Amino acid sequence: MGFTKANLPILTERLTLRTLHKSDGDSVYAMYSNPDMVRYLYIPLMQPGGIGEAMKRRLKRSKLESEGDILELAVELTATGEFIGALTFMYRSEVHHRGEIGYAILPQYAGQGYATEGGRALLAIGFDHLGLHRIEAQCDARNVASARVMERLGMQHEAHLRQNELVKGEWTDEILYGMLAEEWARLKGS
Repeated sequence: MGFTKANLPILTERLTLRTLHKSDGDSVYAMYSNPDMVRYLYIPLMQPGGIGEAMKRRLKRSKLESEGDILELAVELTATGEFIGALTFMYRSEVHHRGEIGYAILPQYAGQGYATEGGRALLAIGFDHLGLHRIEAQCDARNVASARVMERLGMQHEAHLRQNELVKGEWTDEILYGMLAEEWARLKGS
């Protein structure tokens, strides 16, 4: 079982989730060259000369069939077609049936539930399409909004790692959330 372009787009209540297109380059650059956007992400601020290579990499992230695959989806408002962010699913382990999700929503759209709505779709991909046992998400502990999204998704707070990574020149804490397939099944049933 896998998840490919044939399974897309995904329509949620307010969002269209689709593969990235080459024409999304300006939107991706606007998102990842914004210091407020990347403050808590483990990636550097995107530079003007880096968008071509970054898009080449991102456009390849279009399927989840085996360990190591990454799916990156553009998030659009269905009503307007406006690009508002990106979602990522990483297939971490076939042996352990484990995946990881991530989300980035432009600051002007934050706080409106879009990350949670998209995150639910990612959980459905992992549990319902891939049959995974466990899905994780993590964030910089200072990113309270991201932690709230994980909690709204029903993920369990599992760890707080103190100063475990040197990010952008400073030691940062990381928090880890997880959800098991049985917890997803209960959430879907309620």
